[in-house]
Amino acid sequence: MKLYLVVRHDLTPGARAAQLCHAMRQFADEHPRVERAWFEASNTLVLLEVDDEPALAALASDASSRGVDVARFHEPDLGHALTAIALGPTARSLVRRLPLALRPR
Repeated sequence: MKLYLVVRHDLTPGARAAQLCHAMRQFADEHPRVERAWFEASNTLVLLEVDDEPALAALASDASSRGVDVARFHEPDLGHALTAIALGPTARSLVRRLPLALRPR
């Protein structure tokens, strides 16, 4: 069982790392049963990236429309921009082609 954290590539590496953490915390708050099951079963995270805010918003919307558990994090210090999302275990097919986060492109 994996959770998928997705961040915007257009942020600095340090900001990306922080936003991924924020997204995970948001997911735990919004989906406590899913988070608990994940934590007890595997505790595996997959960190991924998309290019920018529109791509992240589209992915979150697509996931929601397919019934995937989603948590969106909006960063107050960046004008409440959408910076990262966390997706539940059923999101694999939506994210399998995304690049790993925090790697040079």
